[in-house]
Amino acid sequence: MKITALAAMSLLVIGQAFSQNKESIQNKKKMNTTEEHYTFKLSDKVIRQKVTFKNRYGITLSGDLYLPKNSDKALLAAIAISGPFGAVKEQSSGLYANQMAERGFAALAFDPSYTGESSGEPRNLASSDINTEDFSAAVDFLGLQKNINREKIGIIGICGFGGFALNAATVDKRIKAVVTTSMYDIPRAASKGYYDKVTLEERTKTLEKISQQRWTDAENGKPAYGQCPNPDKLNGDEPEFIKGYFDYYKTPRGFHTRSINSNGAWTVTNGFSLMNMPILSYIKEISPRPILIIAGENAHSRYFSEDIFKAAAEPKELMIIPNAVHVDLYDRLDKIPFEKLQSFFLDNLK
Repeated sequence: MKITALAAMSLLVIGQAFSQNKESIQNKKKMNTTEEHYTFKLSDKVIRQKVTFKNRYGITLSGDLYLPKNSDKALLAAIAISGPFGAVKEQSSGLYANQMAERGFAALAFDPSYTGESSGEPRNLASSDINTEDFSAAVDFLGLQKNINREKIGIIGICGFGGFALNAATVDKRIKAVVTTSMYDIPRAASKGYYDKVTLEERTKTLEKISQQRWTDAENGKPAYGQCPNPDKLNGDEPEFIKGYFDYYKTPRGFHTRSINSNGAWTVTNGFSLMNMPILSYIKEISPRPILIIAGENAHSRYFSEDIFKAAAEPKELMIIPNAVHVDLYDRLDKIPFEKLQSFFLDNLK
């Protein structure tokens, strides 16, 4: 059966009944499932250190701090990076951190609360508030490091964490500059679907199902989990973006055993807060700090970036990458404009 855009979005953020077939298990045996597996090669110009820090909810976040080797700077400018939504730091955010450290920045890639190696129970939860707070906690950590200038901290949000990064920059005035790539506004998508086509009746039915699930979870003393956001096998007639997600998360290109999008599932009630707690209402208040929004020309998610660009105040810049789709900006070094990221942060972290 063809996967519709709306159904795909419900898998991304809400969850459905989960079952794992034999073929699924066999497919995973082909992947690299070691604990220390990274989906990219560490630069020989960079040092990677495992770190932990707490957010204001007491959740311990796990991160990798990437530092340039032989830096002649007394204090480094720093960047906190997270995303995509449902990914882990050994995937795209780590690749970005590796590249930015190679360019002279301290870069922290971290797992959001309740996911990856970060703490929080039950597992695999998302929250408009807590995932925004995770960025501020990363800024806390960076600002306490003796080799980092706390007045020169920016953030990068990839995919769904693009929205949370913008929300964090709105409220946390310590963040001097913010970049998003392949941005999603996850609460908007969860509540309204792609292009805001979900009707009030459809939204109500979804929330009624989630509400009833809470009784079941409360009775069982634990949450139920939905499907993995990405299928283990394609039929061939799926939308381009489903094929793209599969190619990244479900193949050796980007598979990671701790990634929800590769190997896990959100709680069935995951949409409960996301659908009712919009973000980015105060996007104009990032100004006068700069925003750089990057999207692929052919990305299904491009409209999220364009809408936010229109809503944001100056200074702002929208960069459209020719011939790129959504997942190209996860790991395609020939598509991700790292030279632009370097110049943007050099200009604005002064």
